[in-house]
Amino acid sequence: MLVPRQKTPTLALDTVAHGRFDLDSITAERGVVLCFYRGLHCPLCAKYLAELEKQTPAFAERGIETLAISTDGEERARGMAEKVGAKALRFAYGFSLREARDWGLYLSTGRGLTSAGIEEPERFAEPGVFMVQPGRTLYWVSVQSMPFVRPNFAEMVQALDFIIEKSYPARGEYTGPV
Repeated sequence: MLVPRQKTPTLALDTVAHGRFDLDSITAERGVVLCFYRGLHCPLCAKYLAELEKQTPAFAERGIETLAISTDGEERARGMAEKVGAKALRFAYGFSLREARDWGLYLSTGRGLTSAGIEEPERFAEPGVFMVQPGRTLYWVSVQSMPFVRPNFAEMVQALDFIIEKSYPARGEYTGPV
């Protein structure tokens, strides 16, 4: 289990249009929001990522990069970037199922064609949203076993204003006896 205020696993992936992303080399003042999505086959992911695309400039104003990540290959990741009209949001691809497990993501098996008419992969990772500070320190995480009811990016931006103003610490860090 990943724990806030602790280091995350490494993450280095190619992106569709922005070269290589390496979590050890982020330059944003406050870190990065990593949005793990199910893949091109997921119509809910397309809608969700379109919202992240709209909010990416607001995150950038607060010193935070954004990155969308899936277990899809380059062609499908490019297809999702095109589907959501990505200009500011970067799309990474080739995230392995083993890496998904290291990040605490749930894995699912494909069930054929989705409502979008796209075949699900044999296996893929379910959604997760992570905010990682420089130095690969986990700040915030939300992991889901289903594609429904995900964290709201506009609300995250508003929360960041409070977090920045109050120097609010990462929570959920206690791992001692209970």
